[in-house]
Amino acid sequence: MTPRPSLGLRARLLLAFALLCVVTAAAVAGGIYVQARNDILQRAQDAAVEAMRGRLQTVFPLSSATPDSEELDRIARTVADGSGPVIAVYHGMYSTVGWAPGLGPPPGDGRAPRSASPLHPGVIPQGLRQMVAVDGDIGWQRVVWQGAPFLIIGAPLLITERGGEARWSGIEVYIGHSLLPEQRSIDGLAASAWLTGGAALAFAVALALLATRGVLGPVRELGRAARLLGEGELRTRIAVRGSDELADVAHTFNNTAAELERHVEQLRGMEADARRFVADVSHELRTPLAALAAVADVLDEEAARLPETAGRAARLVSQETLNLTGLVNDLIEISRFDSGVAALALNEVDVTELVRATLRTRGWPEQVHTELPPAVTARLDPRRVDVILANLVGNALRHGEPPVSVRLSADPHWIALEVRDHGPGLDEAVLPHVFDRFYKASAARARSEGSGLGLAIARENARLHRGDLTVANAPDGGAVFTLRLPRRADDPDGQIKGGPE
Repeated sequence: MTPRPSLGLRARLLLAFALLCVVTAAAVAGGIYVQARNDILQRAQDAAVEAMRGRLQTVFPLSSATPDSEELDRIARTVADGSGPVIAVYHGMYSTVGWAPGLGPPPGDGRAPRSASPLHPGVIPQGLRQMVAVDGDIGWQRVVWQGAPFLIIGAPLLITERGGEARWSGIEVYIGHSLLPEQRSIDGLAASAWLTGGAALAFAVALALLATRGVLGPVRELGRAARLLGEGELRTRIAVRGSDELADVAHTFNNTAAELERHVEQLRGMEADARRFVADVSHELRTPLAALAAVADVLDEEAARLPETAGRAARLVSQETLNLTGLVNDLIEISRFDSGVAALALNEVDVTELVRATLRTRGWPEQVHTELPPAVTARLDPRRVDVILANLVGNALRHGEPPVSVRLSADPHWIALEVRDHGPGLDEAVLPHVFDRFYKASAARARSEGSGLGLAIARENARLHRGDLTVANAPDGGAVFTLRLPRRADDPDGQIKGGPE
């Protein structure tokens, strides 16, 4: 499953700082804005209401309880103080005076459009009119009139009877107080809040960049050092700066790297000693083994003329001497690979004839089925290819079941030799270890009499040709070993098209 892409540490830190700043700035600026807006509007509203109450005192005493249009005009002019339009309403009649500051010149002076209209009953909200005309209370409400905010304040005019009882005269007075100055102040507060939030965001981003530089620098250095350590650069160390947690991590990494280097050096030394010991012992055994082999040959020739028990012992000595000689030769061959002195003796060979010669020399032509196209040539080391093929076919004959087949295929750059048997195949747990040294799959196959080095040597010979040797189980049963070799192992450019699969 493809992992979901995720943001890097730098991006996450920047996002976290920016989000924190935005949330904090929005909460603080928003709270201040709302509080200041409410305070500004409340003060303007209270001042306008008090001013209207004062102006209403100048209207009394009323000259008539049933005013006409002239009386309504007098009432409106008396209440008007120049701060906004006033309308006096009585049973469908109304009179308007004044003009709202901020809305431009009043209509009729030649500068305002005729479509502009002064305050009229249709502008007054129905709820406010009901509060004034029905409930007899002073009320106010904020409205938007001609694109500007206004505070409409309404009050009923009362008549005081001789007994001191007040009754409603039926006259309603409304004054429109422009809130444009307050709106401008509120807009200024909003702009200041946005500027403050933007400045805070920029500061948070700058702070996040500084923080990520201080944190991600050591993290990147640690990641680079870890990659180098994984690539085998065991002397890699990182600088320890300061005494914080990152410094503790750097110190721990350096200690771990030093300890790993020490252990690896010890293991390398032990491995070199072991290889040298095997090579030395193998070479030292060759001389006495040569003598033993000569004696074993004599005993083998005389075994038929010896008593039965002595003959069996002679043949056993001869066989075990041959086995020991093979083991020593395998160890010497492995030591050559380990020391890097193994070399190819390349020749232009007919691979088909090479395969037939390998089978014929070992007496296997009748036991092995072959599919060998003619005229397949390659520049190879015939001795090493013979060793590889003999190991593969020998294993198939000893451990598999017939029929055993060898199939050759080729393309312009590669040849492939496939050796297959039709036995039970290899256990899945065995497959990864088939080419390990001294590994014997005794649980999956019959007990092996070999050294356990044959397949390891075969793969080393394949890689020496810059090819490869692989194994798999066939779908219909049996193990399949596939040897892939370049047709020119001495390619001067070191580049072989296709590559081993």
